[in-house]
Amino acid sequence: MSLLTGSSVLITGGTGSLGKALIKEILDNHDVRRLVIISRDELKQHECRAMFNNDPRLRWFIGDIRDRQRLDRAFHKVDYVIHAAALKQVDTAEYNPFEYVQTNVQGSQNVIDAAIDAGVKKVVALSTDKASSPVNLYGATKLCADRLFISGNHYAAAYDTRFCVVRYGNVMGSRGSIVPIWKRMAAEGKSLPVTDDRMTRFWITLDQAVKFVLDSFEIMQGGELYVPKIPSVRITDLAKAVDDNATTHEIGIRPGEKLHEEMIAADDSRRTVSVGNRYVVMPHLGGWGYETPADAEPVKDGWSYQSDGNEKFLSIEELREMFVAEGL
Repeated sequence: MSLLTGSSVLITGGTGSLGKALIKEILDNHDVRRLVIISRDELKQHECRAMFNNDPRLRWFIGDIRDRQRLDRAFHKVDYVIHAAALKQVDTAEYNPFEYVQTNVQGSQNVIDAAIDAGVKKVVALSTDKASSPVNLYGATKLCADRLFISGNHYAAAYDTRFCVVRYGNVMGSRGSIVPIWKRMAAEGKSLPVTDDRMTRFWITLDQAVKFVLDSFEIMQGGELYVPKIPSVRITDLAKAVDDNATTHEIGIRPGEKLHEEMIAADDSRRTVSVGNRYVVMPHLGGWGYETPADAEPVKDGWSYQSDGNEKFLSIEELREMFVAEGL
């Protein structure tokens, strides 16, 4: 039996690619009593309702995480929360910085406060590789959000609510994925734009991301930052997997973009342990009963989790098999 069985679950920003995959998995395999979606876009909610045939377990709230009162209403009698809502475009953040602060930082604090006041049991907040050693404003706001959720356990210590963070890299098949864009360009005989031939990225499928998020509810104590052990991909191999005959051209790294992704910084190695299929960055401070997992293996001091130094790289053939499996 799943931890979520018979419970009320809420997803912020639940109409995105990951949100829809989470909805399907939760409805199909976790026998929840109620699944609440809160997001800002009425058109996406309309499309989602149709996609899931107006399943009676689904509840739809139009609302923004900036609006604390709306969150209070949506969180009423909710047991578990997945916080996926965020502004995410790197270049847009540089032009509209305070909008990102209001959503990614203030909105995250609203989620924390609303969860505590509503008596939510557990909250899993979704992060990004860009929050590790951030070099752009989007990453900085997500790092701030990560720290808010971890520290939220301090002042929730007298309550039942616990928070953790899940951080992963590029999701294959998500909205904005480069693969379908490149496939269309290759079919038209166009050269594929590559930012830098040396570039590497972490790679995870939607199904893997969904499973990792939901599994985190089962094992979390509160205060952890979970990072999955996933393979890397070379950008040049990704282009060849899309079309062996396609030509490529370098366009240069965009402002705020890294050559290689990082999900755990070297300075965090002292608090990082390996547990099964994930790395766990443990909280700086306890105070709510956090205990190091019994099967934890500390990583080496000074170690960092970067896409160019990964033990596993996907081959061109493995990438093509993933394209087929993901319907790309």
